[in-house]
Amino acid sequence: MFREVNLLRTRDVTVEYSVMGTGEPILLFHGGHSNCHEEFGYTRLLEAGYSIITPSRAGYGQTSDITDLKKACCMYHNILDHLAVEKVHIIAVSAGGPTGIMFSAMFPDRVASLTLQCAVTKPWLTPQHREYKVAKLIFSPSSEKRTWKIVATLTNLLPKLTFRMMASSFSTLPYSEVKKRLDHGYIEQFRKMNNRQRSYSGFLIDLEQNQCEYFAQMRLIQAPTLIMHSNHDSSVPISHPQTARELIPHSEMCILDSWGHLIWIGKHAAEYDDALISFLTRSSSN
Repeated sequence: MFREVNLLRTRDVTVEYSVMGTGEPILLFHGGHSNCHEEFGYTRLLEAGYSIITPSRAGYGQTSDITDLKKACCMYHNILDHLAVEKVHIIAVSAGGPTGIMFSAMFPDRVASLTLQCAVTKPWLTPQHREYKVAKLIFSPSSEKRTWKIVATLTNLLPKLTFRMMASSFSTLPYSEVKKRLDHGYIEQFRKMNNRQRSYSGFLIDLEQNQCEYFAQMRLIQAPTLIMHSNHDSSVPISHPQTARELIPHSEMCILDSWGHLIWIGKHAAEYDDALISFLTRSSSN
């Protein structure tokens, strides 16, 4: 489906964004290592009649390196003004969770609903974690392009082996259980993901923003909120959706027995899609 990509320049900052579809608007904040060319979950939303506005978040793609999350959210708000969009459904994915939370707290009059998908909602990967130290090394601006080229090459040559090697970074389940929750299309979806991933300087910005607490902002959210997560997510622990449910006033949980962090891949993906469309439909009537 056609995706229009544009740049919006405001004073000293640039934001890259894409628009797909022509229906009721969704503003989607992608996860780590992604950009405005993200694809996970888009097909069902577009088929259901929604349009999707996807900014490349701060430091990703051609968007400026903005470390101040409030300033970044003002930049995304400018996109809505530029497109003359009054109100949107927010979907915030994984490391994009803090952006969705902050935006919803700052601009309640522009938010019809908030959906957190396997989202970070509190301090995550602190400097004491081994994963944090490794990420700072292999996803730095000087090395991330080479890192993703190696990952893409391995995935294209040996997709099933590469998936098996990386499965534990997404799932707490043993691989024998992961396989039971996958479908025939998982390898191609995984391969395409690893071929479009880039970190630029965005993931290092994510790491710093994800050291903060967003408890006060979650308490300020007025929009109905859907919290979607896998019970077996090893990337973002189950405590993150639990915290969001406790703090966001008008929130509900959708926790499924899917294989792991990539909730758009596998046998449970359709259940997530159905739950999301149902929630968006109900939220549109509010």
